[in-house]
Amino acid sequence: DRIAIKSSYTRKNGLPFDNGGEYVSVNAIKATGIVTENLGDRRSLRVDWTLIDPPREWYFYTFIKAVWRVSPDTYWQKALIRFTFEGEAQNIKQFLETEYWGDKYGYAVNTEREGQATETPPPYDIGNIISEGCFLDRETLETMLERLQSRRNIILQGPPGTGKTWLARKLAHALIGHKEEEKVRQVQFHPNLSYEDFVRGWRPREDGKLALVDGPFLTLSEVARQDPRGTYVMVIEEINRGNPASIFGELLTLIEADKRSIESAMILAHQRTVGETFYVPPNLYVIGTMNVADRSLALVDLALRRRFAFFDLEPTLNETWRDWVHRQCELPTSFLSDISRRIGSLNEQIASDPNLGRQFRIGHSFVVPKPGEPIAVPEDWFTQVVDTEIVPLLHEYWFDNPDKVNEAKSQLLIGP
Repeated sequence: DRIAIKSSYTRKNGLPFDNGGEYVSVNAIKATGIVTENLGDRRSLRVDWTLIDPPREWYFYTFIKAVWRVSPDTYWQKALIRFTFEGEAQNIKQFLETEYWGDKYGYAVNTEREGQATETPPPYDIGNIISEGCFLDRETLETMLERLQSRRNIILQGPPGTGKTWLARKLAHALIGHKEEEKVRQVQFHPNLSYEDFVRGWRPREDGKLALVDGPFLTLSEVARQDPRGTYVMVIEEINRGNPASIFGELLTLIEADKRSIESAMILAHQRTVGETFYVPPNLYVIGTMNVADRSLALVDLALRRRFAFFDLEPTLNETWRDWVHRQCELPTSFLSDISRRIGSLNEQIASDPNLGRQFRIGHSFVVPKPGEPIAVPEDWFTQVVDTEIVPLLHEYWFDNPDKVNEAKSQLLIGP
């Protein structure tokens, strides 16, 4: 591993750029080195050092804690690594023309990224979500965004095929204000996922020793903390498929909206330095999805429920769905109305089944074709959906009653 010695401070005089009389954060890189041996006491390393005299100063993107692990996840981190270990000059103009530092020091913001001109991403809002195939009304979507902004954490729950993951990503983009994929991190919970995978844990290295590695949540938290003007979202798919209380650990407290500050920081189970604390930055949001029809899952821990706002997604085969599919795929509205009626009848049967219930209904995602691809024979398309997607699900529901599955299939394909 590569390591550097830095000295962090602030200065407002004698800077190589106009700082408008404001203090500027500085890291002075005083030495760099390569770790040659881990002495095994979790405190001491043997390092082959190279002295830098005079120290090289890096501006803006700094960190005041004694130990700072820098991973090449963002432009700023990559640039700092190149500056420190490869002698590359800092592109000060690049920093001054970003929104955060540009506003602070009075510079106009442009869109130059890594030396190449790029276009500003177009705005993204609720109108875009609806136009891209969301069949909920605007008021419901506005409530979701408002609760996400105030609570910082929401969960979308519903039967299979109600578009939970799709909507989670769309809400993330609307919260950010435009589509910026690097600010959205998606994680899948599963029964084997642990705290060490999600937050921080020990991992074997090539030399057979162990290294303490941050999981996706701590990694994204650090990126968000270094970009306080940005908005970051973690999407957790099937949050109840793992053991949330065990996976989150201390985060169960730290993700609360009123705990998102350094005053509420806590010591993690695995510390890099003695007494190291952590808090979740306020610009990191969490959207979870939950399939309430999965009988293999345990009930969500009540402590976790108190930290999230919950929204139920329903099968939505309404006029908005019909008109959107008609426009996008040129399917006849009469044919789509017939599909809505048949699936609606099946869902009533599923909801009234004492062994199933409303959470097992068939969602609208099963009958949302890919936009912009006209379907030549609508009946053939629907038959394929029924045979390959809906009927296998019904076999899971009524595994001990194949006649009931066949009857439901007949009603879908030939129904009155």
